[in-house]
Amino acid sequence: MADPVLRAGVLGVGTMGRHHARIYRELPGAELVGVGDADETRAASVADEYGTEPMAQADLLADVDVVSIAVPTRFHDDLVEAAIDRGVHVLVEKPFVEDPLRGRDLIRRARERGVTLAVGHVERYNPAVRALDEIVPELDIIAIETNRLGPPLDRDIHEDVVLDLMIHDIDVILSLLDAKLTDLSARGTQDGQYVTATLEFGDGTVASLTASRVTQEKIRTLSITARECKVNVDYGDRTVDIHRHSLPEYVVSDGDVRYRHESIVERPTVDNGEPLKAELESFLAAVRDGTRPLVDGEAGLRALELARTISATAAGEPTSEGPQ
Repeated sequence: MADPVLRAGVLGVGTMGRHHARIYRELPGAELVGVGDADETRAASVADEYGTEPMAQADLLADVDVVSIAVPTRFHDDLVEAAIDRGVHVLVEKPFVEDPLRGRDLIRRARERGVTLAVGHVERYNPAVRALDEIVPELDIIAIETNRLGPPLDRDIHEDVVLDLMIHDIDVILSLLDAKLTDLSARGTQDGQYVTATLEFGDGTVASLTASRVTQEKIRTLSITARECKVNVDYGDRTVDIHRHSLPEYVVSDGDVRYRHESIVERPTVDNGEPLKAELESFLAAVRDGTRPLVDGEAGLRALELARTISATAAGEPTSEGPQ
């Protein structure tokens, strides 16, 4: 028996929401029934492009089973609450909400209503990150380093560089490590457009994160130093390299003695699927099966709370949330 087709809608069809609409239109398990946006002209344009209807928020929520919310973060909590109250399953883009207390209330409401609540940390669905699921459990991790760098943007972003960029890596790191965070330091420069953070965990693992909007090269990488090997992940290229058995040796060439290292490099096969498509497929599967989403409200809240603490620490502001 075929899975039921879920009626889907998108609220907020800017840069990210437009892709949600496109993918719902493509997925066999979904029917895109409408899109909404504060900019009615944009909603009408996207609706026309993907063969659906522009709809007001209330009308859309009354007519769908699932909804993606891709509006600015300051509007997340009210829209998520409205969807939950209508019994509509929700995927809300990151950051989950502005206020963690509101986030906790929304998680409770969703649980009480039996509504699936997922948060759009799309890097978790990056094929290179998913490949780590089979690699990391076998490792004794010593340190993790992430770099998410890029040039200045030509559009307005309400979130700072931590809540906009670094939060992706925060979420991935928290998914990889089971130990409790015990200490945190962070520094920022260029009016907070370049931030570095160091996280220390109870098992001795250290994570170093850098996010930048002032670097004239786009870099999206994660590396894991373990006792057994070093694992390098390139989010953009969707590749994983594993360096093992580094062997130092001295080589004599034409009477000169030179030092070199040789190592075995493994390159696991990584799927080349679109992360956002995998995210929406996973969301729909969780709705159909009544299972927990890969990135649920609790995961989104953990990443948010830690990102807020890093952001405040980097700015020299007092923090009340502390290590997570």
